[in-house]
Amino acid sequence: MDVIAIMEALAEQGVTVLFKADAERMAERRKPWTLVANGAPLREDVLVRSDAASVEQCLAVCLPRLRELGFSLPE
Repeated sequence: MDVIAIMEALAEQGVTVLFKADAERMAERRKPWTLVANGAPLREDVLVRSDAASVEQCLAVCLPRLRELGFSLPE
């Protein structure tokens, strides 16, 4: 899965995307990865977010939700 292509596709549609690796959570063996997507095309009360053990797990949660909201994403 091309994370850069996904982030670029969302940004082109007006969505701000943040991936974060949290060193503290990683050291504590908790879910260190966070994906957050929000921005103008989404209503103010809509935030697509996942905290997970891997980038792939974040995407597995968030991509279907973003597609449900009508965003076009690469496979």
